[in-house]
Amino acid sequence: MLINETSKTTNLTNKAIEYYTEKELIFPDILENGYRDFSENDVERLKKISVLRKLGISVEEIKAVLDDETGDVLQKLSVQKELNSQREQIKRTILDKLSCGSSYSEIKEELKVIEQGLSVIEKLLEAFPGYYGRFICLHFARFLNEPIMTDQQKSAYQEIVTFLDEVPSLNFPEDLQEYLIENTKHISTENIIQMMEDTKRSIENPKDFLSENKEMLEQYLEFKQSDKFKNSPLYKIQSLLKEFNSTSGYYDIFIPAMKRLSTSYAEYYKQLEIANEKLIEQYPNIEKLNS
Repeated sequence: MLINETSKTTNLTNKAIEYYTEKELIFPDILENGYRDFSENDVERLKKISVLRKLGISVEEIKAVLDDETGDVLQKLSVQKELNSQREQIKRTILDKLSCGSSYSEIKEELKVIEQGLSVIEKLLEAFPGYYGRFICLHFARFLNEPIMTDQQKSAYQEIVTFLDEVPSLNFPEDLQEYLIENTKHISTENIIQMMEDTKRSIENPKDFLSENKEMLEQYLEFKQSDKFKNSPLYKIQSLLKEFNSTSGYYDIFIPAMKRLSTSYAEYYKQLEIANEKLIEQYPNIEKLNS
């Protein structure tokens, strides 16, 4: 298919198609007369490129998306878009403060908070791949919008950055990777945020949560004790995650440092411990809620 027909099929201009060819996003054959011959695969890639560009995805990011067969790159981009949206909201709030007479020195400190939070968030997303990385990244992002004022907070921030730079890779066997990809690929950023909100509500009112979800919790506990669960890929994944968190310093370094860095996370963790006490009191064999 020559470029004019390709242009009509994809609703892209000739110049756009030439640009994506130069950037090696598509690879048309070169005919003897020098014309480019675009294959069906090239056309399909161009259609995808067109959609991704309209969503504000850069050419370099699109290259990574097209080369990725797992969907992990798109999922990371979705998380980054959500985090960017949150940061833009904070920036609008700061602009509003400026317009109402706040000093530029005060605003400078608030902007520094955004930069520091961004540093930790990006490292979280890089350190923990796949669904697990998306979840903990979104989970901790909401606690990273507080100013770093004290020496204790500064020390905690450096501990977190160092931990994330040095944490070993989280690797699953190939069969478990495939299971995790297949069973989490339909979980969107919005789904993760909703799960976190549900957890937040459950720990704020643990007695109500236990009362309202008694039947569901009993069914869950019965399933967790069954041979079916203990022989399942999910059980193996949870076991590997527990081992990783225990040996990587996640529980001993990262979590304590987060509690020192963020007063809101320290309060959340305190509520979580209270909720866990009530949960275990009623269901001794059930696992704790994650931090």
